[in-house]
Amino acid sequence: MATETRLVTVFGGSGFVGRYVVRELAAKGFRVRVALRRPHTGQDLKVMGRVGQIQLMQANLRFKTSIERAVEGADAVVNCVGLLFEAGPQNFEALHVQGAKTIAQAASAAGVSNMVHISSIGADVDSESDYSRTKGEGENAVLAALPKAAILRPSIIFGPEDDFFNKFAAMAGMAPALPLIGGGKTEFQPVYVADVAEAAATLIAKGTTGQTYELGGPQTYTFKALLEYVLETIDKKRFLAPLPWPIANVMGFAGELSGALPFMTPFLTRDQVTNLRHDNVTNPEAKSFADLGIVPEALEAIVPTYLERYRKYGQFHERAEHVAE
Repeated sequence: MATETRLVTVFGGSGFVGRYVVRELAAKGFRVRVALRRPHTGQDLKVMGRVGQIQLMQANLRFKTSIERAVEGADAVVNCVGLLFEAGPQNFEALHVQGAKTIAQAASAAGVSNMVHISSIGADVDSESDYSRTKGEGENAVLAALPKAAILRPSIIFGPEDDFFNKFAAMAGMAPALPLIGGGKTEFQPVYVADVAEAAATLIAKGTTGQTYELGGPQTYTFKALLEYVLETIDKKRFLAPLPWPIANVMGFAGELSGALPFMTPFLTRDQVTNLRHDNVTNPEAKSFADLGIVPEALEAIVPTYLERYRKYGQFHERAEHVAE
């Protein structure tokens, strides 16, 4: 069936990863139905495709009938819904587990077998982290309903709207030091958001077969190395303050208290501290970008393009040594 006649329903399409997935699917010629809790917040998604190619629809993962309507008539489904921290009814259990389960069951009932579920590296039903545990349980729930669904497990994702490089670059503009949580030894394999989106769209185009893919960039970095890279990119000198795990937990608890206030995003939570105790890198034996014919972008080619706004003079900033020359 030609992609122009195939309809893909995307859940979480207005989020960081979801927006790129919608754009990539539209670029491949699919018709895209974006299921949103608040459709009026996603009007800008429509311009990512031709007139009428991208449609918005109201759906809430806590209401099964709305999910069933969203997948009705679809040929494929992509689930991009995920949380980094909990806030009220938007919690890990509700979205990562029950939400994923509802989507997969509705897709199965609608006769859809082609589904991509975006999870994360470290997803494990036995994890001490609620985030990683529910991610693992969500994967199991999806595969129980749709055995042919594909699971994508990306490492930390970077891009213009990311919550990692932007967070620490902004912090460096206000604070004299950056926290080196756990000594900064945890390893990451940052992956570009557009590459994750391309992987999802490629699998939808090929048809999913029940495989799990671990997605990481071409290089591995320690947490300390990433903070040093942020400071070098924005040309700021800041002290990297070692933060032992017990103190990091206290900061995480303080972050949770601040996050309980309206319109406040916690800088850190205790669950995130638990996750930071484990490396976030791909398993060399797992399926990866190479199995999809995708060459991932290096962060050095992308990150400076959006961190320049944190330099003293933005795009016009010149390093002191360049001025001296």
